[in-house]
Amino acid sequence: MNLEGRKIIVNKSSNELINLLKTPADYQQLMPESLQSFQAREDGFKFSLKGMPEIALKIGEVTEQQVVLNSASSSLEFALVGKMNPLNDSQTEVQLLFDGKFNPFIKMMVEKPLKNFIDALTDKIEQL
Repeated sequence: MNLEGRKIIVNKSSNELINLLKTPADYQQLMPESLQSFQAREDGFKFSLKGMPEIALKIGEVTEQQVVLNSASSSLEFALVGKMNPLNDSQTEVQLLFDGKFNPFIKMMVEKPLKNFIDALTDKIEQL
């Protein structure tokens, strides 16, 4: 299952965004209003939103063009990728991409909530 967030322009350099996105505790400020719990760890974080099970993510690959968050659970295999394209010294184009390997039943259950989550994250990143 692949989902794509909309492309946005953030008024920060790609280096500023990388520094923010490689720090687990900084993700709390990007969470939607429906956040119920958030716990930062050394290599990632876990959180829960109203009406959804707890999700644990590990920060994976971090480059100048992207930050990859991988599932910390072996039962669900997915990645959330933040693609970054520097436009100039103070602006970066950002797009969130989700790639998950789910069976059809799970896909049907999680597709809409995941799309809403990606949209909410995109809105928060745009406000940075």
